[in-house]
Amino acid sequence: MKNFALIGVGGYIAPRHLKAIKDTGNNLVACLDKFDSVGVLDSYFPESSFFVEFERFDRHIEKIKRQQDIQLDYVSICTPNYLHDSHIRMALRRGADAICEKPLVLNPWNIDALQAIEDETGNAINTILQLRLHPSIITLKNKIAAQKKETKYEVDLTYITSRGKWYDISWKGDDSKSGGIATNIGIHFFDMLGWLFGDLQENFVHLREKDKAAGYLEFENARVRWFLSIDSSTLPKDIKEKQQRTYRSITINNEEIEFSNGFTDLHTISYQEILKGNGFGLKEASKSINIVHNIRNLKIQNKGQKHRFLESK
Repeated sequence: MKNFALIGVGGYIAPRHLKAIKDTGNNLVACLDKFDSVGVLDSYFPESSFFVEFERFDRHIEKIKRQQDIQLDYVSICTPNYLHDSHIRMALRRGADAICEKPLVLNPWNIDALQAIEDETGNAINTILQLRLHPSIITLKNKIAAQKKETKYEVDLTYITSRGKWYDISWKGDDSKSGGIATNIGIHFFDMLGWLFGDLQENFVHLREKDKAAGYLEFENARVRWFLSIDSSTLPKDIKEKQQRTYRSITINNEEIEFSNGFTDLHTISYQEILKGNGFGLKEASKSINIVHNIRNLKIQNKGQKHRFLESK
């Protein structure tokens, strides 16, 4: 049984980490969040010590180490994106490995800084890239590898996940904290695309607004037109008529890739692999971090193929 701490236990994604820790037979000894609506702990680890102040959390970790010989093995990090690298450093300095939600960091140079402390401490940094573990995506990767096409795949990625007014008021609406739309809701798709289709060759941004973004990516083996949005007005008409607020579509050579199901246990599978020493680390995370950083900073250009949602613009 490994000892875990969790930072950001009041957040949206934290229950998946709590479930993964419990499902893998491990123990949550302490957790932290500045918000105290954490009744979810009763379903997983009611005996876990909970703190709303980092200083008291840190002092408790030190206390149980000195007085009870309880050493942390892992720190799970579910905090806002801009705090990830700081909390990762805290974990490694405590002698624990880190398990951090994506995006691992916001900027490429943050990767370099984390590599240095990973080398210094000998502890590992792991990130959650669960689409790489999705059975449908693994099947697709194997199919692509077996086909060895001479021409590039044609890919269209559309992801619209409607958000209310709260989003812009929260940290997620602040690009300096979230990294913007492409980072906050698109990072796992960009990681998947790089994993499937190889190194990036071209990156053009056609649209970049607070609530939507679009562009063109060309990989070694694919040309990708992408559109991301949290604006419900961008939903296709038939989706609106069904009163649905989310639309996700990935087509490869006009064939829809279905992977709506199979997400339930991907965090648990991620933890199982991390515990076996097979986690995704800094190297695996770096490609998508570079992609979204460039999307955030590139000039808007009229180059590359446009997503069909922009064809009339």
